[in-house]
Amino acid sequence: MYMEGFIHTLEASIIALIASFILGTVVAVLRICPVKPLNVLGAAYVEFIRNIPLLLIVFLFFLGPSSLGFPLSGFAAGTLGLSIYTSAFIAEAVRAGIQAIPRGQTEAARSSGLTYAQTMRYIVLPQAMRIVIPPLGNQFLNLVKNSSVLSVVAGLDLMYYADLISTKSFVTFSVYIFVALFYLVITIPLSFGVAYLERRMARQH
Repeated sequence: MYMEGFIHTLEASIIALIASFILGTVVAVLRICPVKPLNVLGAAYVEFIRNIPLLLIVFLFFLGPSSLGFPLSGFAAGTLGLSIYTSAFIAEAVRAGIQAIPRGQTEAARSSGLTYAQTMRYIVLPQAMRIVIPPLGNQFLNLVKNSSVLSVVAGLDLMYYADLISTKSFVTFSVYIFVALFYLVITIPLSFGVAYLERRMARQH
């Protein structure tokens, strides 16, 4: 049961990590986009999502589709909610990185014939990602820890099985200590990986 919960936690974390990074980057580009409606849309997304509790977002995805006749599993609802929630924080980190790039580079790229999307893809974002590795790493670590919210909607994660084991065995403290070790198996390598990328990017820069 521990291993099954560990695998589901790992799967949810990886899926949410990839999805939130892609969505957060898109929202960050919208936030600094010269097209006003897209700029407003990006800002509204970030402010709305960041000011709602993660648990509430997960419940919305778990209960909302069910009321419309399209139920989602606890795992799917939890992972989707986790992705949406984390993407808002990633968007702010990426936006800060984009704004740290000298504006002259964007102007030079546009004057040379590149479109706005090409400028972002080939000139600005590659440089911005080097800057935002530390805050992104923190968000990814928070994402792994926040994945425990899946237990509330029967997402079959580590905390869900920990509660189940604790209820059946009448053992509490040692069960959760053991689960904490499983989380460390994910977070410590991730922390070292982020630190390695940061050093590598610094050398290339």
